[in-house]
Amino acid sequence: MTTTRLTIAHVGHRGDGVAEGRFVPYTLPGEVVEVEGDEERAAPATILSPSPDRVSPPCPHFGTCGGCALQHWADAPYLAWKRDIVAATLGQHGLRPEIAPTIDARGTGRRRVTFHARRGSGTRLVVGFAAARSHAIVPIEACPLLAPSLANALPAARRIATALEGLGKPLDIQVTAASQGLDMELRGAGRLSERERLGLIAAANAAGLVRLTNHGDLIMQREVPSIVIAGMAVPLPAGAFLQATEAGEAVLSDLVLAGVGKARSVADLFCGIGPFALRLAAKAKVRAVDSDAPAIASLAQALRKASGLKPVQTEARDLFRRPLLAAELKGLDAVVFDPPRAGAEAQVKLLAKADIGRIVAVSCNAATFARDAAILTDAGWTLGTVTPVDQFRWSAHVELVATFER
Repeated sequence: MTTTRLTIAHVGHRGDGVAEGRFVPYTLPGEVVEVEGDEERAAPATILSPSPDRVSPPCPHFGTCGGCALQHWADAPYLAWKRDIVAATLGQHGLRPEIAPTIDARGTGRRRVTFHARRGSGTRLVVGFAAARSHAIVPIEACPLLAPSLANALPAARRIATALEGLGKPLDIQVTAASQGLDMELRGAGRLSERERLGLIAAANAAGLVRLTNHGDLIMQREVPSIVIAGMAVPLPAGAFLQATEAGEAVLSDLVLAGVGKARSVADLFCGIGPFALRLAAKAKVRAVDSDAPAIASLAQALRKASGLKPVQTEARDLFRRPLLAAELKGLDAVVFDPPRAGAEAQVKLLAKADIGRIVAVSCNAATFARDAAILTDAGWTLGTVTPVDQFRWSAHVELVATFER
């Protein structure tokens, strides 16, 4: 097999080192490496001359588990690389705003995680994470990304997977650290028999779960799980979306609040369970909209027990199919939008023409943000400072917050 010596030029957007048009995983800029074969994406290389920015990965599963791509890179150049990703992506759309340094928002670690349970070779049940670019599952013993509140998540997931081992189905097991303990949602099990449900209840109680649901169907619940947002307990829908880390939610919220400034009337679009809306309502009237009806119901329930807030109007509405129209946007001082990875193109086209003073965009996908931002700037909006936020440590994912003004 052919052996080639390469010098890594830079790290690509997916976390691989790039040299002469080839992608070499787990390498860093300036490193001299040897790779075998001639495929575009090489196998892990032999490092002949390591970078001074190379550090020892803290996890023994690094290199086999696909959850992390960059544990071998020191923090400062790694965070600068995430900023560069945002700058390069925006530049492809002709956008060159001021880009702030990346904010490290990992905090104490992730408060939600999804494990995969599959049968490995033979009949052995494996619980862990997917291997890099593979459907194979890497069994893990611990994960340094997880917050201390998820310390028992993996043993609990194993116990639940074992209880359903007879199904022979691949399972996805989402665990969230609620204020009361572990909240678990199963995907892939399908409809369960009464015997299987009873077995799960026993396993869930033994694992100390607060709640167990299967595709949203309640299996057992000791109490309603919730998290605290702006001092208010917000009940969690089954499988609820949350920002990955508590620190990430706080950083994004602070940037949103700063972005809306002194606005007295704000729309919070794609609001989820209300991490921004509940904070905004301390000083502004809020219209909170999301397509996830259970999330809106949770937000509304939290608001019924809240005091000292400005009025908050909640609405379950698909903003992809039914974006807010010009007449509905009239009178707003500011709009905040935080869409899924697909972005908010339909809504942004209407925001571009709206008579509002400020827009604050939160995004988990620099590419779709750049597309949406170009729509706004083409309509005369000015893109202000863009701030990258890193709560998905050691991955290629980066979030951002940006402001627009006329």
